[in-house]
Amino acid sequence: MNILKNDNDGTEKWLPLTFSLRFIFTHMSILGLSLLLMACTALLTWLGYMLTIHFVDGLTGHFFQQAPEAAGVVGWFLIKGWWALKFIFMIFSRLIAFYLAFLISYTLTSPGYAFLSLSTEKRYLGENFTEDEGFSWAGIVKDLVEGCKIGVFGLGVTVAAIMLNLIPVVGAGLVILLYIFYSALMFIDYPASRQRWSLGEKLSWIKKRWRRAIRLGWLPALISMIPIVNIFFMALCFPLFTVHTTLNFVDTAITAKSD
Repeated sequence: MNILKNDNDGTEKWLPLTFSLRFIFTHMSILGLSLLLMACTALLTWLGYMLTIHFVDGLTGHFFQQAPEAAGVVGWFLIKGWWALKFIFMIFSRLIAFYLAFLISYTLTSPGYAFLSLSTEKRYLGENFTEDEGFSWAGIVKDLVEGCKIGVFGLGVTVAAIMLNLIPVVGAGLVILLYIFYSALMFIDYPASRQRWSLGEKLSWIKKRWRRAIRLGWLPALISMIPIVNIFFMALCFPLFTVHTTLNFVDTAITAKSD
């Protein structure tokens, strides 16, 4: 079955986020698993973030310990530039530390979210659900490997975002768009991996259904950019986004299967 054929973005059913939220609260097993994953994701991300910040500050903290000594108009601009550079460095270091911590948390909890996606698909499809090999250690290892692939890909995305941000005017917009598509990729990884898709096939789905990918990825990307509270908001919303993406991904798979 070639699930990648026929981009029917205009005709495929779209399930809104409110539907996904109701779906979670009407299935107690999915709700319980979501709450457990929330706690694990928040704890691992917070620990990783604190360790990363401590490591970065230990290496670079002496860079901005003392403002440069200067006098006159040139000195005023020099000091203001020093403060601006310090502020930019703090923002970038915290943002990168968050993404590194979150990618580690994402990788470690990927088997749990894969199981949440599987449970969602099973509940949604009912008798149309196609059984797989079930729970196994081999399946957990596979989920961890797929999570590592997306995590490593995310490191490349972070580097690309830093480079794009240097482009005047349009750079910030391109960074946001990049993170939107990457957020969509993170969430379709769970249901797509059950279909034995490669990373290339997942990227092809993003490319062919880019409108749907934007609708799936814009809110997670926006939340991840909120300073400090992004850790807790992403942990809180990650199960919801996993269920939401799975439901809308399954719809595209059903459409392609019927073609």
